[in-house]
Amino acid sequence: MIKRMLIMLVAVGLVLGGFFGFQIFKAGIIKQVMAALANPPQTVSTTTATTQSWQTRIKAVGGLRAVSGADLSLEVAGIVDMIDFQSGDDVPAGKILLRLRQDDDIARLNALKATAELAQINYDRDVKQFKVNAISQATVDTDQFNLKSALASVAQQQAIVDKKVLRAPFAGHLGIRQVDIGQFLNPGSAVVTLQALDPIYMDFYLPQQALDRIKLGQSIDVRVDTWPDKPIPGKLVAIDPRVDATSRNVMVRASLANPDRRLLPGMYATVEIDVGQPEQFVTLPQTAITYNPYGSTVFLVTEQNGQQQVRQTFMTTGATRGDQVAVLTGIKAGDIVVTSGQMKLHNGSPIKVDNKIQPLNDPAPVPLDH
Repeated sequence: MIKRMLIMLVAVGLVLGGFFGFQIFKAGIIKQVMAALANPPQTVSTTTATTQSWQTRIKAVGGLRAVSGADLSLEVAGIVDMIDFQSGDDVPAGKILLRLRQDDDIARLNALKATAELAQINYDRDVKQFKVNAISQATVDTDQFNLKSALASVAQQQAIVDKKVLRAPFAGHLGIRQVDIGQFLNPGSAVVTLQALDPIYMDFYLPQQALDRIKLGQSIDVRVDTWPDKPIPGKLVAIDPRVDATSRNVMVRASLANPDRRLLPGMYATVEIDVGQPEQFVTLPQTAITYNPYGSTVFLVTEQNGQQQVRQTFMTTGATRGDQVAVLTGIKAGDIVVTSGQMKLHNGSPIKVDNKIQPLNDPAPVPLDH
């Protein structure tokens, strides 16, 4: 009888244990399902961090200017009598470009020349007479004074005549003509611009910290937005000996060959200067990095219990080039890093990787329409 009761108690215990065990197991399953529904895997793209050769570059912006350039004008007033150039001409130094009406000035010049010739004749004659004691020294001195005064008047009038002639002060390329024959010109009125275009200068500013990394003769690459995919080589030719006290920047000048005259004064341009020797850096696409006030972070891909997860980690960035950024600390070559889809991620978030579409990772991108 007792044995039968024990068997019944054991049977009841097994039944109750199985029931409650099933309830606990079911609750665990439900909890896992609810957790999965509350934190579903997020779709992301990833890349493997790699080590690449990295050339450190200094970048700056500046403007182009002619080696020699001027808006030509005259310092006297008058009516335009002759124009001897066309818009867009190439002219040598000294070429006559324009002349104002100067008939009255030339007539006065001729009269003064005649007076000077007479003064010369009187002086020469009196010198001969002085040698035979026919006249006094005072007479010769007076003749000499009259001659010098006459020659000075001729030189003065010649300068007035020359001021009415516009000459090219240097060889260069003319711009668009601003005057016509018969027009009255005031002093300083622009006639035409003259620019020496080959070579051409680029002026830009660098911070004072860059002074120990640049030197005269150093090669540079210049780009203008007209031809963004065609870098133009040049060389540094001058460094200002003074640092601006307000900005702590120093002005630097480069010289660029411009045989086809594509580059024009006033153009905006960017410059890149290679400094130091190439170094090896771990690189990532810039989209992989989240920049925060407290530091830059990335999400590393890990695996736990057969499920891919992410771990947020801090890192230090260096220079950038194109779509890439150099990593100084925090990431090593071979790490798998999330490159897109970070907005919904946090530590431990499960993920699903889809690398069909990758963010840009080009060190030297060009516009899509080129």
